[in-house]
Amino acid sequence: MDDFGFLDIVKDAASKRASDIFIKAGAPPRMKLHGEILDVEGYPILTDESAEKIIYENLTQEQIGRFERTHELDASLRFPNICRFRLCVYKQRGSIAAVFRIIPEEILTLDQLNMPQVLKTFAKLKDGLVLVTGPTGSGKSTTLAAIINEINETRRANIITIEDPVEFSHDDKKSLLSQREVGIDTESFGMALRQILRQAPDVILVGELRDVETMNIALTASETGHLVFSTIHTSSASETMERIINMFPPAERELLCLRLSKTLKGIVAQRLLKRIDKPGRIASVEVLTATPTTIKLIEDGRSGALYDAIKEGKYYGMQTMNYNLDQFYKAGIISAEDALANSGNESELKMMFRRTGKGVGSGNLEQDQAARQQANNPQRLQRPGARPTPPPRPPRQ
Repeated sequence: MDDFGFLDIVKDAASKRASDIFIKAGAPPRMKLHGEILDVEGYPILTDESAEKIIYENLTQEQIGRFERTHELDASLRFPNICRFRLCVYKQRGSIAAVFRIIPEEILTLDQLNMPQVLKTFAKLKDGLVLVTGPTGSGKSTTLAAIINEINETRRANIITIEDPVEFSHDDKKSLLSQREVGIDTESFGMALRQILRQAPDVILVGELRDVETMNIALTASETGHLVFSTIHTSSASETMERIINMFPPAERELLCLRLSKTLKGIVAQRLLKRIDKPGRIASVEVLTATPTTIKLIEDGRSGALYDAIKEGKYYGMQTMNYNLDQFYKAGIISAEDALANSGNESELKMMFRRTGKGVGSGNLEQDQAARQQANNPQRLQRPGARPTPPPRPPRQ
């Protein structure tokens, strides 16, 4: 590893706040920076042997044996004082490849992540279920780590996490915190969850709700006085409800909706967008909270009506994805193109742009700012070749 300089790549990627390092035979090492794949300069194209050497030197003998049996491996890895990794090793075209997902050593706070203040209220709950959703790479683990850290710093609680693998590493602060990794500390999510209630937890973090078994146990834990956090790969609150409901057989869905109406306290759906005001990315989020309206809609299984309830629920800390996208665009943080590409309701977002007098925008910060200034100027110029605006007609006599 040192001969090749992989440690230097790790340091470089961590200092630039890259999200991933890619190792694959037939290509040079690459990293993902602010959502874009870039070559790591100064490094050769990897052979089968050099790719295998880099990857195997970061695995234990037990992990190597498991990978050679199954050709699939998820693991965690730490470079002290630099960063942690969530490592995914796989085969492609008969050769070994890996993605090193960078997990910073520092856990950012909810304020540092620019998250809505309502997320802090989730950390104060005594029981219930809170879900953080979004596509792969949308920062769900970062948001959950910030919420768990908020609990750890402000409450005296027994927190137990079940992860595959463990990502952010938490130290005990006010709370007692145990982190269990699937494959090392427990055989599976299901087995760990079946035993977890005997471990006297106050707060439970489940890395992902993957199936009916884990969903049922998470619901049972939240029904019996525990606060449960988890993730699902969905893009909105209504889609999350549809995904959960469709996990279960039709005969069980009515009871499921009743259980969810009593336990679900919040859904945070998020996406990461590239900033145009400075290097980096920012999370745009949709937030659903438990209100009389949303509780009734969930109980009735009317997930399609949740969007309108979120739009009308600002008093309760709720916001739609479009509302947050419009805020960021209005502030010059993201481009209009990125906002529209990440909107679940593009036509509505375009209307929001028009209502604020900005149009769709160019995606260029200077042009967008000029367009906003012109839109707000009552003496703005006519478009080239356009007919002049006629004066108002005099009132009829």
